[in-house]
Amino acid sequence: MSKKMKRRVKNVVYYIVGTLVALIFVAPMIWMLVSSLKNEPDIFKNLSSLSTFIPKSITLENFQSVFERTPMLRFIFNSLFYCLAIVILDLLVNSMFGYALAKFQFKGREILTNCVVALMVFPFEAIILALYVEINSFGWLNSWLALIVPFIGKCFTIYLFRQFFVDFPDELLEAARIDGCGPFRIFIKIVIPNSGPVFATAFILDFSAHWNDYLWPLLVSTNEEMRTIQLGIATFFNTEPIEYGPIMAALVICTIPMLILFLILQKYYVQGITSSGIKG
Repeated sequence: MSKKMKRRVKNVVYYIVGTLVALIFVAPMIWMLVSSLKNEPDIFKNLSSLSTFIPKSITLENFQSVFERTPMLRFIFNSLFYCLAIVILDLLVNSMFGYALAKFQFKGREILTNCVVALMVFPFEAIILALYVEINSFGWLNSWLALIVPFIGKCFTIYLFRQFFVDFPDELLEAARIDGCGPFRIFIKIVIPNSGPVFATAFILDFSAHWNDYLWPLLVSTNEEMRTIQLGIATFFNTEPIEYGPIMAALVICTIPMLILFLILQKYYVQGITSSGIKG
């Protein structure tokens, strides 16, 4: 067998294996989508065969039930506002922090960088009780401040920006200084327009993390008007009758914004992960 033929066979094997692995990961999402279009008695039929992925009849009653049983549009709005507010403030604050650690020379910079890296190992669950007590002492419960303010600063995002800005060309910054630009103007006019990949990466990671938040909103927002979409989905398990068709439909609705976001920013996300030196 020639080298060219071996290479073709090798590529075919890679594609087949890659396709099978992709199908394994995508299968639960496909089943969720198909189940949302089924009647309630048909959802858990034939789970051991591929026919479970093929609905006998398609119905949109489950989606209709979602909006009839819960104020789903309100939950979606709350989640979008919650996530976008955190992400915008997060990008603004942590990008400047990371830029300062990467490009400014000041006493204690290395110590501060090491502290940022060290704090990344602490899980949120380790500080959630102390954070709740602090928020309660401020009188912020059942307010957007309780939901948003604790997540503005993130060590991982700071480090992500810092790693990207370390390789940012110093020549561009020096040329801007010669033209009379100050540090803040350089950051706004030069750095941000040339840092799209890392901003897209941070945007996706932050948005997806907070879109899926459940525990913290559950603790600090007991008011139904402030419930996020994850808390809204949980109500389907707490109110009778418990029907899995509407639950699947609600999960599909919850997944759509993340799919759209990732498809739009996928190219920049890959570039940002590569150029920032953050490896999985």
